[in-house]
Amino acid sequence: MKFMKVKDILKDKGLEVIAVDSSSMVDTAVKKMAERNIGALLIFEEGSLAGMFTERDVIKAWVQNPSFDKVQLKDVMTKNLYVIGPEHDLEEVMSIMTNEKIRHLPVIDNGKVVGLISIRDVVKYHVSNLKAEVHYLKDYILNQ
Repeated sequence: MKFMKVKDILKDKGLEVIAVDSSSMVDTAVKKMAERNIGALLIFEEGSLAGMFTERDVIKAWVQNPSFDKVQLKDVMTKNLYVIGPEHDLEEVMSIMTNEKIRHLPVIDNGKVVGLISIRDVVKYHVSNLKAEVHYLKDYILNQ
């Protein structure tokens, strides 16, 4: 049995990474998230991954200061990130997401950010594969 890997999701999803600089204001990040219909952005500082800004961080930022144009991302972003590689099995990814109560994981390959996957990406990939499996099983049963 072939284990599904993070690289399988990235192959379908693409390698585009939506990111902003840590010195940007929260309002910039929120606008970008709304424009792209995404729930998280990667935050870079001097060219390196410094954190992530998620929908949950929006709520925390609002509680801290509802004037989003006055709060820098570096002050409200999630800094301690779990990261995964393209070769991680999706079962392990789902376990990390479930156990740590997180919905987004940056994908790092050879020290470089190559993607960001969400729980939605993982579920979508699983559902797609389960549908194919059901189709083949029905076909097999009907042709016996």
